[in-house]
Amino acid sequence: MTRREMAMANFLNGYNCSQSIVLAFKDLLPIDETTLSRMASSFGGGMGRLREVCGSVSGMFMIAGLLYGYDGPETGDVKAGHYARIQELARRFEEKHGSIVCRDMLGLSVKHDVPTPEARTQEYYKKRPCAEIIGDAAEILDEYIKENPV
Repeated sequence: MTRREMAMANFLNGYNCSQSIVLAFKDLLPIDETTLSRMASSFGGGMGRLREVCGSVSGMFMIAGLLYGYDGPETGDVKAGHYARIQELARRFEEKHGSIVCRDMLGLSVKHDVPTPEARTQEYYKKRPCAEIIGDAAEILDEYIKENPV
């Protein structure tokens, strides 16, 4: 199963968009599945259904931080290099979807949505392109990791 397929399956099994991404890359990390899932739990629906940065993008950034990030109070080249990496991932995603913002991709006019998510029914999946968006994010990150081995 590809990472794209794993991420999409995670979403279809009820994980939020951010969890779907981080769990698709869990084998690369020295962190247990429960911790990863909890770490990403706040970022679904564009950060707690605020409809801001897409959760799949946040998930990509979390994995990039865990694989390539710095762990000190950096202010110079190390921080700039990592931020360049994050901006590159965002650029690739935006190139494919026109935005990294949840509400823009879903065509929503609300900035902050109600906190209660919709039930995951067949109708929900028909009207939401989220599974494909998540698949694209996983594919982008997978390609990036292959191009930039840890």
